[in-house]
Amino acid sequence: MKTEIYFDHAATTKLRSKALDAMLPYLQDSFGNPSGTYALARQSAKAIDEARRSVAKTLGCRPQEIVFTGHGTESINAAIKGIAFAQQQAGMGNHIVTSNIEHHAVQHSCDYLEKFGFETTYVPVDEYGLVDPAAVANAVNERTVLVSVMLANNEVGTIEPMAEISAAVHERALSMRRQIPVHTDAVQGANSLDLRIEKLGVDVMSLSAHKFGGPKGAGILYMRRGTPFLSQESGGGQERQRRAGTENVAGIVGTSVALHEAQANREAYVEVCAPLSRRITDSIVEAIPGAILNGHPKERLPNNVHISFEGAESDAMLSALDKLDIAASAGSACTSATWEPSHVLTAMGIPLRAAAGVLRITFGPENTDDEADYLLSVLPKIVADSRADAGASAK
Repeated sequence: MKTEIYFDHAATTKLRSKALDAMLPYLQDSFGNPSGTYALARQSAKAIDEARRSVAKTLGCRPQEIVFTGHGTESINAAIKGIAFAQQQAGMGNHIVTSNIEHHAVQHSCDYLEKFGFETTYVPVDEYGLVDPAAVANAVNERTVLVSVMLANNEVGTIEPMAEISAAVHERALSMRRQIPVHTDAVQGANSLDLRIEKLGVDVMSLSAHKFGGPKGAGILYMRRGTPFLSQESGGGQERQRRAGTENVAGIVGTSVALHEAQANREAYVEVCAPLSRRITDSIVEAIPGAILNGHPKERLPNNVHISFEGAESDAMLSALDKLDIAASAGSACTSATWEPSHVLTAMGIPLRAAAGVLRITFGPENTDDEADYLLSVLPKIVADSRADAGASAK
């Protein structure tokens, strides 16, 4: 067995070998600035063009609709702020519709825009973290300039009905004779979900390379041709005037290779991860009293197991797992100092005592049954000890 067991693939993933091999030349000999006119620069510019075509082919869109960014958070910020400000400038309105379980990159972008006169409607979710497409469409009004709903939740793993949401919003927009772009944060979806634009029906999509075996510090923004957009980066004319700054050539190349590999191997990924997920979930619920799976029981990422252990504390359980060389997380479920649950769990109606004692176990195809056995052998005592300590401290 490996020295450390890694069960935190939702946080980041190992760089794929093919991505690393593709990156190395642009970290060493082919180091030219792609904005230059000489041969060394043209090598870098050609690599970016080829990467852009590869990403566009994988997603089923035009190369000109792909913007390379520094990370998923930048892609999300650029999409939400860039579209909102462009729409506002054109006199189209100042209203945004999103859900109340979005990543902080979305929520904080909406908070930021409120300083400039925007209003945000947060559509609620059900107890499984599922967004109702009809509720999203009904929240759209004559001032709506953008709708943003995540493809899959980063904490509990619930997969949202993005195609239905897109269709409902576009139908509503058509009836109002308005252009209302639909954006999705698809950061968690690349390994197991079909990201083809025709499948999702979205106008804008954000991705983060390190979530699917690409390098950290690289992201993708898909933006349908004709989508209103005001660049959030000022400087040079890179990325067709949409994202100024010298391109991360190696990162872009590695991202394109990793995305191709992730999407080409989606079915194999699901075939390996889904049975392991079911086994871990069923075993934990059976072995540990009061353990409850959070998120949708079926419409969920195949590598995500998010469990509440009422009466336990996340930080204590994570510390105990770490001492046994098991890396896991709680998502952003609680902060031990305040015992505040995450906004996702609150939105789902999960009680505080359950939300404060959660574990997010996310794995990949490289994880083994032996690693799962080890986790399952130590977890019951860890939970029991945490519950006992929490109960003692409460007295």
